Amino acid sequence: MFKGKVAVVTGAGGTLCSAMAIELAKQGAKVVLVGRTKEKLDVVYDKIQAFGGEVMVFPCDVTDKDSVAALAKATEEKFGACDYLVNGAGGNNIKAMPTITKYDARELSGELPEGQKGLYDIDMDAFRSVLDINIMGTVLPTMEFAKQMVKKGGGAVINFASMNTYCPLTRCFAYAMSKAAISNLTQSFAAYYAPANIRINAIAPGFMVNERSKNYLGTVEEGLTARGQSVIGHTPMGRFGQADDLLGCMKWLLSADAAFVTGITVPVDGGFLTLGGV
Repeated sequence: MFKGKVAVVTGAGGTLCSAMAIELAKQGAKVVLVGRTKEKLDVVYDKIQAFGGEVMVFPCDVTDKDSVAALAKATEEKFGACDYLVNGAGGNNIKAMPTITKYDARELSGELPEGQKGLYDIDMDAFRSVLDINIMGTVLPTMEFAKQMVKKGGGAVINFASMNTYCPLTRCFAYAMSKAAISNLTQSFAAYYAPANIRINAIAPGFMVNERSKNYLGTVEEGLTARGQSVIGHTPMGRFGQADDLLGCMKWLLSADAAFVTGITVPVDGGFLTLGGV
């Protein structure tokens, strides 16, 4: 489907974006794996190499403009100008999260029980870092690789939104803010770059299985935490998503089948957004 196309995937060492990178390579794309940890990228590199895919690894801080410029230059030198960009880099930081879900007057007097913290107790540097990786880590690669797409006559970008885009989950202030911003910048960038034939859309994954989610939510097979049970009770399909559940949406948004589609955010959530909670 994508034979000979050049695809850059940030956050490619993670559960979701590694699957997306592998699928793009299987479909014939030349794939650039981007992330902060080379060891994680190397694992994905080896999997793609094993079936003869064309791939390169480029460790990069996507919040640093110079690093992103170096990434773009290396991509063009190795494979040519970028056709597809998947902005998968991002995340949360537990230091930016309170442990309580609503205001408690004891947090202002320092009298919360040991191990608990409120909004006023969180690390604001960590809070800012979440905004930076999720927002600027999407803005900078998009702007840089759009230069190559313009010269090439067009391209497609996929951003990563979230269920937090639609309604913030408890305790996830910085993460929810940043993911709401992703939907907005997807729309505004889509409008801006439309004259250059660059389409920009977003995927909003539901609750997906990865190592972090297992710690917070548990699993349907091995037992759920209270938070996990709440999620499953709110998901009509009765399960967490798998990385492979994103691949069909990714291929559609990047392909010519979506040639008149830009500026949208597509929930891939097992129906999570269909229930109001009552």
